[in-house]
Amino acid sequence: MTISYARPSFLSMESSGFCPGCGHGTVHNIIAEVVDELKIREKTMIIHPVGCGTLGLFIMNLNVIGAAHGRASAIATAIKRCNPDNVVICYQGDGDLAAIGMAETMYAANRGESISVIFINNTSYGMTGGQMAPTTMVGQKATTCQNGRDVEIDGMPFKMSELIASLDAPRYVTRVAVHDAKNAMKARKAIKKSIEMQINGEGYSFVEVITMCPTNWKMSPVQCAEFIDDTVLKVFPLGVFKS
Repeated sequence: MTISYARPSFLSMESSGFCPGCGHGTVHNIIAEVVDELKIREKTMIIHPVGCGTLGLFIMNLNVIGAAHGRASAIATAIKRCNPDNVVICYQGDGDLAAIGMAETMYAANRGESISVIFINNTSYGMTGGQMAPTTMVGQKATTCQNGRDVEIDGMPFKMSELIASLDAPRYVTRVAVHDAKNAMKARKAIKKSIEMQINGEGYSFVEVITMCPTNWKMSPVQCAEFIDDTVLKVFPLGVFKS
């Protein structure tokens, strides 16, 4: 019998805690599938800082380190340099990576550290109540900008993939999405490529994943998927920015 799909061997049967329709669960499942497929569970280390993504700690039986808010790239650098045979994955949200962690993110990328960074962009601070994030779009409402992001007050949203790709050292920079099956399959390929590049010693890679946040967007999952297609991807276009 040909098996077309199997649950990753180290995923727990426990509930993840993610809100219904959230993209975090999809990305965690993709990471688990890839780690299982590549048979690298024993040497994989995931760095989780502060944010919704930390709920994945309870469903993935992997080596995990919890970093202080925004410091995942610094922790990952230390682990990788001390244990170069480990596969080190940073899993960070937009508030963590592009706000308090901006310096650590940019310097690790600029040094070309041999790590894989999975950057979850749902244009809001998901865990702490939906405040405006560095990636909140112009005009998009949040709890701290209830009339929408104002360029004169708040500036433009950061486009992290484009910013990272402008540096010399990063080897692979791409933006994908997980709001439908077709895009989720592309995201899987991108995450697998990022991890394989690290295994092969090819340097720093950055995979930005556009996801939905039904709770803070105040939309149903179906509406979120439509919003991503109609609005979000016009601001954050998908594609490979460096390879």
